[in-house]
Amino acid sequence: MATDELSSKLNRRLQIEDGSEEPVAVDVPGEQNGSEDKASTANADSELGAKLLRRGELNEGQAEPSQPSMKVFNPYTEFKEFSRKQIKDMEKMFKTYDAGKDNFIDLMELKLMMEKLEAPQTHLGLKNMIKEVDEDLDNKLSFREFLLIFRKAAAGELAEDSGLGVLARLSEIDVSTEGVKGAKTFFEAKVHAINESNRFEAEIRQEQEAKKKQVEEQKQRRAAFKELQSAFK
Repeated sequence: MATDELSSKLNRRLQIEDGSEEPVAVDVPGEQNGSEDKASTANADSELGAKLLRRGELNEGQAEPSQPSMKVFNPYTEFKEFSRKQIKDMEKMFKTYDAGKDNFIDLMELKLMMEKLEAPQTHLGLKNMIKEVDEDLDNKLSFREFLLIFRKAAAGELAEDSGLGVLARLSEIDVSTEGVKGAKTFFEAKVHAINESNRFEAEIRQEQEAKKKQVEEQKQRRAAFKELQSAFK
């Protein structure tokens, strides 16, 4: 019954908005004491009207449906100051302490991390650590926000006695980098940029060669195993 009544109301509202039917005033008992109810009803009607109008525009092709953000985070392009090895080391550490395997480090997981690093923090201290790099204000650390800790450490933006400073110092990940700050000329900066690009490509080649070597070793082991099997047949 409730569903039929709601459907009837929606159809009537659409007819009123199209001008095919006139609205009818209804006397409400106790009107003098119902100002708050009136305001609530008006807000609900306004919201419902907006939704119906939006749906009508979508059906008629006059509006585009909203799409969720499809931006993909790429640590290698956003954090160019770090080498691939440094980022992979940070990712390995992040995954080690992401006990829930949800791609976030929450307050309790951060507490465990600091205890493992033998630098336990108070509850308030842990909250402040997250707050310092928590850009989306969800009270937990994504991998990107985790990388921000090491970016701040490399830039000297963390106090040594702060929670994040202690985390970066005890993580055993070397984040020291050589930037272009000391370049005296544009030419020196350009050379540095080229060297950085070559270094990045060299790291990719090394990874590819290591994977190729691993695949070759697996093939050799399988061949040796098959040869051993055939010897017993």
